[in-house]
Parts: sequence; C-alpha cells; structure tokens
Amino acid sequence: MGKLFLVPTPIGNLEDITFRAIRVLKEADLILAEDTRNSGKLLKHFEIQTQMQSHHMHNEHKTVDNIVSRIKAGETVALISDAGTPAISDPGFLLTRACVEAGVVVDCLPGATAFVPALVNSGLPNDKFVFEGFLPVKKGRQTRLKILAEETRTMVFYESPHKLIKTLGNFVEYFGEDRKVSVSREITKMHEETIRGTATEVLQYYTDHPPKGEIVIIVEGKA
Repeated sequence: MGKLFLVPTPIGNLEDITFRAIRVLKEADLILAEDTRNSGKLLKHFEIQTQMQSHHMHNEHKTVDNIVSRIKAGETVALISDAGTPAISDPGFLLTRACVEAGVVVDCLPGATAFVPALVNSGLPNDKFVFEGFLPVKKGRQTRLKILAEETRTMVFYESPHKLIKTLGNFVEYFGEDRKVSVSREITKMHEETIRGTATEVLQYYTDHPPKGEIVIIVEGKA
C-alpha cells in the first residue's frame, strides 16, 4: 500500500519550503495540485518533475475514490494547495478523511500556514484561540457573528481584499468599536504589513488604504 502526504507550500517566500517537502514531492508518484498552472511554477523552481493532477473544490468529490484506489495499489501521492497547508480553508479534507476510513497512511508535513504568523504577530492572546476561516458570505453570516460576539478566545479569520471593509464593519457592529483587531496582509511577501488597533481604527485605515493580497484577521475575544 502507498501513502498520502499532505505537503505545505510557501505562502509567499519560496525559501519557506522545507527540504523534506522538496524530497517528498520529488519522490512521489503523483502530485495533486489545486491549480496545476500555479503549482507548476513552484515545481519548476525546485526542479521537481513529478506528474501533476488537478485536485480542487470543484472536482474533489469525483476524484477521491480513484485516488484512494491508486494509493491502496501502491502509489505514493502528495497533495498540495496553491499556498500553505492543504485542508486549511483549501481542498484536502475529503481526501484525508477517505484515506483514513480506507486504512491508508496519511502523513502531514509541518510547514507554512498563514494564520500562525498572523496570530503570533498580532500581540493578542494566543494561548487559546478559535480558527473560523472564511465567514459565510450570505446565509448564516449574521447568525455566526452573533455567536462569535460572545466568544472569549482570540478569533482567526481569512478574508479576501474586496470583502475586508465589509467584514471589519461587521466586527464594529457585532463586536463593538473598541474590540482589538490585527490585520496581516501579504505575509512573507515584499509588501507584507500588519495593522493593529481597535476595530474602528483598522476599518478607517483600510477605508483610506484599499487592501490587496492575502489577508488574515485576528480579533480579540470578549473580555
């Protein structure tokens, strides 16, 4: 029987990939990539010639069974996302669950994950925290925010740049204008920045400075 490797890839700076990750990707029989065009650049940079196959949120339900069968037949498969650790707000959970249920060995390598440096860098308590990922876009959003308004642990969110203003406005409305917030943008990249302050202050900053790039929001829990 083969094995499934979950391999983190850099979230920006290519130097953040590990030696082990490069070796596993070179030795695997197949690499499952969220976007083969994006991942192709990474593989070319590190001279990795392993065959790639597309594996993303729109086709993973259809491909899981076949991939599990190939691993059980002896192939070693490595799963990567566009950036960071697979299955953290990216494809990977369905395949991991299917492999576990089928008795296939799953090995997740340590490596880049955007929310960890954002959390540590925020200056907010990190002994206990809750990872929320992306908030619901429409249905269930208000309900979720009302529940989180009572959360006492530090909260971690992912957000896209064109929705950041709306989300920060929601935090002011549901959590209060003085709730502490830290927004980390473009982590490990050339234009990396972290803006800290109250929800109102951070909202005003990004109203005046429209954001770009990947964003992680850290929010103080209720006192």
